[in-house]
Amino acid sequence: MIKMIGQRAIASILSLLVLMVLVFFLSRLTGDPAVLFLPIDATEQMKEEFRRLHGLDLPIIQQFWHYIVDLTQLDFGDSLRKARPALDVVLEAYAWTLPLALITMSLVVVAAIVLGSLAAFNVGGFFDRLVSIISLIGASAPDFWIAIVAIVVFSIGLGWVPTSGVGTPWHWILPIAVLFIRPFGLVVQVVRGSMLSALSSLYVKTARAKGVKNTRLIFVHTLRNGMLPVITVIGDQAAAMLNGAVIVETIFGFPGIGKLMIDSILQRDFNVVLAAIMITALAIFVMNILIDIAYSVLDPRIRN
Repeated sequence: MIKMIGQRAIASILSLLVLMVLVFFLSRLTGDPAVLFLPIDATEQMKEEFRRLHGLDLPIIQQFWHYIVDLTQLDFGDSLRKARPALDVVLEAYAWTLPLALITMSLVVVAAIVLGSLAAFNVGGFFDRLVSIISLIGASAPDFWIAIVAIVVFSIGLGWVPTSGVGTPWHWILPIAVLFIRPFGLVVQVVRGSMLSALSSLYVKTARAKGVKNTRLIFVHTLRNGMLPVITVIGDQAAAMLNGAVIVETIFGFPGIGKLMIDSILQRDFNVVLAAIMITALAIFVMNILIDIAYSVLDPRIRN
């Protein structure tokens, strides 16, 4: 298992380095920050001074070298917009995104495993069809459409919850609900399919013949052997949420990493964009390693 984790870690580091190079050079193609940050009537001298102050007057290769050197010290530079360390700005945004993602994925995992397992156990019945229809609709509906409809119905129409912000627990309800729908639809389908395959195996038939109770049969004997594909899709969906849930955070004005990325790209805040992408990529790579560890725990054959 240690060898497998080491190989994955090396591959992740190489991918991170490639991503670092691509993001740095591509971000420079989005435009000149001096034009955006300075007034319209700013003189060329003022623009040159702005570029010199932020190191943007240097040749691109020299800028990249300074970036690499600073990165070895976890220094992403200062935010052009907020005049603060870019890393601090990104970590503050993650302080909002991580609880949002953790709460949502916890609800998704519990609901999908329970409902998907019960649907598989009652395959072809009314409950199975109901869960399948709901999950297919949830997996197919666009996030932005669900978010807009939710605001129109529950915020504007019924007035039950606020449209945006994070001031009270009520502000979290719509973002969590909208983020819940798509991963739930995907995970519950995978759980159902995996459980159907496991329920048809010989050891389950033997357990049934011995009179094992249905609840124990589903959640003890069958679930563990059907969890490998489920862990994969759960990890993918969790990574997508760590990536910021860009659309949902932007629509609901949620001050997370997704909204920060969009704002920073539009405002040419290069250092924040680079810091946000690098920290997000690092979090995803760590999550992938944790998924590999979970694989090896559930299936000892993977350790070899």
